Amino acid sequence: MNQEQRVIQKIFFFSFIAAAVLSIDHSIQEKPGVLPDAYKRWLEEEVTYIITPTEREVFMKLQTNKERDIFMEAFWYQRDKLHSLPEGKAMEEHYRRLNHANRYFGRGSTKPGWKTDRGRTYIILGEPEDIQRFEGKTQTYPAEVWFYQGKSGLGLPPGFSLVFFQEGAIGEYRFYSPARDGPQALLTSYYGDPLDFLGAYQKLAELEPDLAAVSLSLIPGEGNMLAGRPSLSSDILIQRVETTPIRQMKDIYAQKFLEYKDIVEVEYSTNYILSDSSVNVIKDPSGLYFVHYAFEPERLSVDFYGDNYFTTIKVNGIVSNEDNKIIYQFEKDFSFNFDEERIKSISRQPVSIRDMFPLIPGNYRLSILLKNEASKEFTSIERELFIPQESDMLQTTSLILGYGIKKAETRSEGLRPFQLGSHQIYFHANKTFIKSDTLIAAFQIHGINQDIKDTAEIKYIFLKEGEEFQATVKKLSEYPDLPNITEQFPLQGFTPAHYRIKISLWVDGKEIFFNKEDFDVSYLEAIARPWIYNKVLTGIENPVYEFIIGTQLYNSGKIIEAREKLEKAYHKKPDSIDFAQSLSQVYLSLSEYQKTKSILLPFFNHLEPAPYEMFLVLGKACQNLGELTEAVDVYYKTINHYGLNIYLLNSLGDCYTSMGNPEEALAAWEKSLEIDPNQIKVKKKIELLKKKHDPNDR
Repeated sequence: MNQEQRVIQKIFFFSFIAAAVLSIDHSIQEKPGVLPDAYKRWLEEEVTYIITPTEREVFMKLQTNKERDIFMEAFWYQRDKLHSLPEGKAMEEHYRRLNHANRYFGRGSTKPGWKTDRGRTYIILGEPEDIQRFEGKTQTYPAEVWFYQGKSGLGLPPGFSLVFFQEGAIGEYRFYSPARDGPQALLTSYYGDPLDFLGAYQKLAELEPDLAAVSLSLIPGEGNMLAGRPSLSSDILIQRVETTPIRQMKDIYAQKFLEYKDIVEVEYSTNYILSDSSVNVIKDPSGLYFVHYAFEPERLSVDFYGDNYFTTIKVNGIVSNEDNKIIYQFEKDFSFNFDEERIKSISRQPVSIRDMFPLIPGNYRLSILLKNEASKEFTSIERELFIPQESDMLQTTSLILGYGIKKAETRSEGLRPFQLGSHQIYFHANKTFIKSDTLIAAFQIHGINQDIKDTAEIKYIFLKEGEEFQATVKKLSEYPDLPNITEQFPLQGFTPAHYRIKISLWVDGKEIFFNKEDFDVSYLEAIARPWIYNKVLTGIENPVYEFIIGTQLYNSGKIIEAREKLEKAYHKKPDSIDFAQSLSQVYLSLSEYQKTKSILLPFFNHLEPAPYEMFLVLGKACQNLGELTEAVDVYYKTINHYGLNIYLLNSLGDCYTSMGNPEEALAAWEKSLEIDPNQIKVKKKIELLKKKHDPNDR
């Protein structure tokens, strides 16, 4: 079975544990839950205006300085990426602004410069295009007008002013609000009606026309000066300036950092990238349910050598049940090689990486990690999954919304992700369409009998902003490829907006179930559709699927059902180390020691490159058969081949004790304690053995 065909699990649990152990910072100076001064200053002073609530929350949950340092790297990396800056430039610019604020804006104030309104604005927006200063006048308070333009990308007006004034001519300069303060607040003496903004404006215009021009509105051309009413939109502008760094930042990376910091290598952990994704469950004609998944990362970074562009994508997946027990885990590699023409084409469109795997019935949590070896970036998928039991009840699979459909290749060519019956569904994981598209709705209904087929109806309802927009009803009998259903809807009449499609099955006037999915219709005339990489799996007749299902059943505690599947896989391919190891574990758990031995002995005699756990199982089988000499031989040969570990040494000690050889038993156990001194059971065994064979205790 070659690399492309081996769609099997690779145990990477131990690598996860190793990564977690290596990530622990054992510095005795650290106290869990206490933030050291340097990190407290970073959080509460240095980045307080630009850190999002999620980032702050994650940072407070970190336990070691090493984790905090890595998070801070990720924090600045994400801002480099947000502003398309070279690495380190976002941090460099931020600290330049911070130092400038502290140097110039703390004068005349009891606060450090970064805490003042001018300091905060400078840290957030940087240098203004122009600053007008109004100082040294007896009839107006000192004031500054900062003019900005070119900030539309931050969600701010194309051009706007911010006004700061020194109330009472003492202390720091604070924000001026046209609605809250009004022109009268800029005048040292104004004896008119406090609500007469127009009168105050006219007085200010006589003294300082340029200052008066921004006293009713900070946004040029609002046109409300003549009415004499201050601009409420100016206060909204001030609020938007203050929240600009928070609104800009997509801080999902911080949550992913917290979730994966003990699993992802340090070199990846700072480089989380956004990704659209799709996960759907589709039942194969063989009766197996497959989980189909697609990653669409925001970019595909590659290395290059000469005219060759390449990278390897590693995908690690874990399926755990409601008790958090791991039912299935897998590791796969996707290798990409492009020439210059292809890489230019791909750079102009999204990339969609698609795969699938079988899964037994149950409720699960799916977690898939994707790592790009070229760029050391990672992204992830997390989903709740439900795989139904076989029954006569009506059941539906999840809904796929596609922009295209075509006749699929035959199953003899292999199993392809997101193939429904005889059709391949093409979709964009972000579920965005244009008006010239035809929307494809694809799903399955299982448990259909003839009566239901003859009488049931499917209703398709489109909702726009919560209101019904369009509806279609079709008889179930109109679909020739049941249980597979595909329906097409031209979108010409759909104006750009957010929509929801609800699909329900009705029998005898009753709604049995429904599916729903949201999608968007864009105002754009064209959208770049993804370049698709499908991981084509081997045909369903391959015993690898019985192996995977058997392994999942075993991990679920369904030993008898697991035995049936794993026996079928093993008998079809008895030379497979993976098949033999899994079946031997089932036999060992069922106390069928002779069968365990007969399966594993051929691999042991040839010392095939198999995991030592396989030979540990063989040794245990020999022990339980009472073949202690043979068990000892297995353990020693395994140690010579793979090296020492506590499991082999402890098993040797048990064998020698049963054989009446206390000296060898003690030697094995004491060696085991040298490797791991915290083995209470082994210590007790040594104590009892010494007491039993010490003549002074008789």
